[in-house]
Amino acid sequence: MALKKFFDKNLIEAGCDEAGRGCLAGPVFAAAVILPKTFRNKLLNDSKQLSEAERYRLRPVIEKAALAWGVAEVNNIEIDEINILNASFLGMHRALDQLSITPELLLIDGNRFTAYKTIKHECIIEGDAKYMSIAAASVLAKTYRDDYMKKMALKYPLYGWETNMGYATRKHRDAIKEHGTNELHRLTFQLLPSQMELEF
Repeated sequence: MALKKFFDKNLIEAGCDEAGRGCLAGPVFAAAVILPKTFRNKLLNDSKQLSEAERYRLRPVIEKAALAWGVAEVNNIEIDEINILNASFLGMHRALDQLSITPELLLIDGNRFTAYKTIKHECIIEGDAKYMSIAAASVLAKTYRDDYMKKMALKYPLYGWETNMGYATRKHRDAIKEHGTNELHRLTFQLLPSQMELEF
């Protein structure tokens, strides 16, 4: 199904999405993108449906075409303090703060959001597979977060972050069990399955 260009043709819309909510380590990244109403790209889709190469091919296209865009992060310490849902909303707010144009409507991927200033918003379940601006935001959030985790993998090579990006893969959890956590782990998350925790 082709992505929709806009929700309301008469309003300046910013699509918002995040990446890394389910990870055991690292920040959650969020992006906000305002695309021209005429923007079209056959490759653009929900970032989870794209290959890594396709996401990185799209990123400069989105950044060049966008009327405005922003990418922000909320670190693991903040995530542990306010929980991952609120951290995702905060990340989107920080990304929106970076926009050089004030949007009139926010298109949010998901079913919940904390209002940003006085701007009205629409929560759209699986919005990154429905609207171009949200899909564009998902690509930016995902690629910038992957860049960060690959960089951190050089500092903490035991956890396989260069490939798992901090998600709960077997290799990642085995490394936590063997070597413990580091400063980037989200300590309020269940880092190990309960049956493994019993072995300590």
